[in-house]
Amino acid sequence: MGKVLSVASECVPLVKTGGLADVVGALPKAVAAEGWDMRVMVPAYPGVETKLKGRKVIWTSGDLFGGPARVLKGTVEGLTVLLLSAPHLYDRSGGIYSDKGRDHPDNPERFAALSWAAAEIAKGGGSDGWTPDILHAHDWQTGLAPAYLRYGGATGPRSVITIHNVAFQGVAPAAKLAALRLPAAEFTRDGLEYWGNLSTLKAGLVTADRITTVSPTYAEELMRPEFGMGLEGVLQARAGDLDGILNGVDETIWSPATDPDIVPYSERSMKGKATNRSRLLTEFGLGPVEGPLAIVVSRLTEQKGIDLIAGGIDAFAAAGGGLVVLGSGDPALEAAVVSAAARRPERVGVRIGYDESLSHQMFAGGDAVLVPSRFEPCGLTQMYGLRYGTLPLVAATGGLNDTVIGATPATLAAGAATGVSFHPVDATGLAGALRHLLRLYADRKTWNAMIRRAMRSDVSWVGPARQYAEIYRSLST
Repeated sequence: MGKVLSVASECVPLVKTGGLADVVGALPKAVAAEGWDMRVMVPAYPGVETKLKGRKVIWTSGDLFGGPARVLKGTVEGLTVLLLSAPHLYDRSGGIYSDKGRDHPDNPERFAALSWAAAEIAKGGGSDGWTPDILHAHDWQTGLAPAYLRYGGATGPRSVITIHNVAFQGVAPAAKLAALRLPAAEFTRDGLEYWGNLSTLKAGLVTADRITTVSPTYAEELMRPEFGMGLEGVLQARAGDLDGILNGVDETIWSPATDPDIVPYSERSMKGKATNRSRLLTEFGLGPVEGPLAIVVSRLTEQKGIDLIAGGIDAFAAAGGGLVVLGSGDPALEAAVVSAAARRPERVGVRIGYDESLSHQMFAGGDAVLVPSRFEPCGLTQMYGLRYGTLPLVAATGGLNDTVIGATPATLAAGAATGVSFHPVDATGLAGALRHLLRLYADRKTWNAMIRRAMRSDVSWVGPARQYAEIYRSLST
């Protein structure tokens, strides 16, 4: 059995701020079916260590970027986890990346430490004797892990880095090069230098043996300036080493037939979905909604198209639709959706924040889920919608384009449509898509057929796991 060390800044069920955690938590079980033993390494943020069973110290450092550190091995819900305990870096108030809206000023050191420890373990530094064949890094937070392997002269494990969102690049001043234990000779245009600064994501992209991102369409989009965000040249140069692999959904957690937070239902018996819809209206204090009840479960940012939604709510509600929103983010966008709810209290409900149980209730009770993102590397939200028969309305970009078949005359005639898709991503485009949604909902035969197709969509990890396993095999032979 091959061995992989997956290193990331977050992982379900230990710590989560977004979809990255879901993916990192689901991948070990998925690739185990393909013959790969994957362990996950994450920082020991406050409260995380107590969740780990059978803790055992397997690595120590007297000075890991400013203080002592150790790595503890243990298990949680079937995952084998390596926790990097470094109180001087991770034991603090606020979020894991920021506090009161500002990034922690030592984030470069905090995540360089995670990368350094992962590279040391990958080179055989753990006292338990487990040495991986592959080090798999995720996003900017662990982009230095492949760099530390490459620049340390390691002949050991090969490396893979996955781009979950190229918009976050781990930019730090060039003056930190030495402090981050990086060789000055590599600070070149083809190396670590990034517009006069250092980018930990770029470091991973130029040093990893293979690069993946989370959908085939996003892999192509990253080659273009409007999506590559300054790294398109690097990715063009490494196009032969770049693969787009869709994320999957953990079907043991996201299952309308077994979800403990909802009234269960299935493709063959949809009665429970109607009950969940009624409960969702009550939960948000809404009146009857004759048209489609749309949901938004998202970070409230312009990337996610929340400004477009805020601008289209009134017309949608006036035409009979309803909307419930769960999320937080840009204060101006939070205020915009709250204002819409105040204008239309019988049709629009908003909760600022995040509640995992409520999100499940929303997917079970909604008729449609809105995901009008300006760019979306993969997206899990639309996949949850497919799984729960809550039809996705999506922008035709990234993984949204790869997972949702938009309703057109051709796709409806062929019996293939699973949602609504629109382009370009602007207010006019979304308004047209919402009108299309209203028309489809009014045709109950067509709508119900789309629900059944959506729920039959394969959003599992089976296919993606095979693709990852093939990459691991190609590197280890």
